[in-house]
Amino acid sequence: MNSAYPIHICDANIEDIPALVGLLNMLFSIEQDFSPNKLRQEAGLRLIIENPHQAIIKVARTQGGLVIGMVSAQLVISTSQGSNSAWVEDMVVSEQYRAQGLGRQLLDAALQWAKDKGATRAQLLVDLDNEPAIGYYEHLGWKTSRMGVRRLLLE
Repeated sequence: MNSAYPIHICDANIEDIPALVGLLNMLFSIEQDFSPNKLRQEAGLRLIIENPHQAIIKVARTQGGLVIGMVSAQLVISTSQGSNSAWVEDMVVSEQYRAQGLGRQLLDAALQWAKDKGATRAQLLVDLDNEPAIGYYEHLGWKTSRMGVRRLLLE
């Protein structure tokens, strides 16, 4: 990491929501399955932040307080594991701060939170067209699963 820019990894708070929406817009602009929607993203972020027993958002923050990266983790119960499992989502670092180890630090912090909550496995979704992200997660030791994802909107 560039020592000229001390970065702190911490939990997101309500005041971070506008910056987090900006990061999600960056992420969703490259993912075909999602579209930016400020009101929905604000509502979802608020739900995570207000339910720390169930979910967490870890942020990378500059010394000046600027949020430059984020990742979220949410607990689910895994019958195959017989314990909690964590879904990891919304992993994004501002472009100018990439390749400095922040993504790994964010993931490590989210996974430690999950372990502390009793999770014995973590899984994430990655856009199949996002080859840099696929390679990044492989580099960090994440394995491809044979499970496919299907979705159904309930609105």
